[in-house]
Amino acid sequence: MNRRIPLIIFGLVGTAILISLGVWQFQRMTWKNNILAEIDARLAQAPVALPATLNPVADKYLQVEVTGMIAEGELHVLTFGDSGPGFRVIAPMVLEDGRRILVDRGFVPETEKITQRSGGAVTAMGSLVWPQETDSFIPDPNLEKNIWFARDVELMAQVLKTDQVMLAISRSTNNDGITPQLVSVNISNKHLEYVMTWFSLAAIWIGMTGYALSRIKPKAS
Repeated sequence: MNRRIPLIIFGLVGTAILISLGVWQFQRMTWKNNILAEIDARLAQAPVALPATLNPVADKYLQVEVTGMIAEGELHVLTFGDSGPGFRVIAPMVLEDGRRILVDRGFVPETEKITQRSGGAVTAMGSLVWPQETDSFIPDPNLEKNIWFARDVELMAQVLKTDQVMLAISRSTNNDGITPQLVSVNISNKHLEYVMTWFSLAAIWIGMTGYALSRIKPKAS
């Protein structure tokens, strides 16, 4: 039996697997780029009134404008800003139609955690968000000290007695000294790196197979 045949088959199979993985990652990259483009387009849209019914998937990042009152009660989410450690201020807002929603008002430095903010009437614009920030590694909030480690919409809504929806404010008529934060889209997109990795490995596999074939000496007749 020709000793080259098993090596050729091994080389072809390995190359096909590596190329197929590269193609799959390319398809994933295209899909992810489309999602990010859709999010960017939604973030750039003009704000609309808050819909009567909301869907956490279909309405995520929807730009809305609401008018109402910032009610009493704040929840403070530990975070880091440009000036150092501080807190995101999450508050209840009572809308003109009576609905209560959560609003992420933005960032305050650590030194302003206990500052009394006036709240009151406000018109605010921003993005609807349902952050996925909790997992088994995130500690439970310290309710006694009012220190949270993630924006947990479900639990925060229970504490502040609001609907399970959060408006991340980008602009408002009353910031109360709070700095609004840009909405961050936490979607990893490293598929181009993976594409290059798999295709590079395929090229290396081909090279190694060719080298191995060149080392096989033909049998002497």
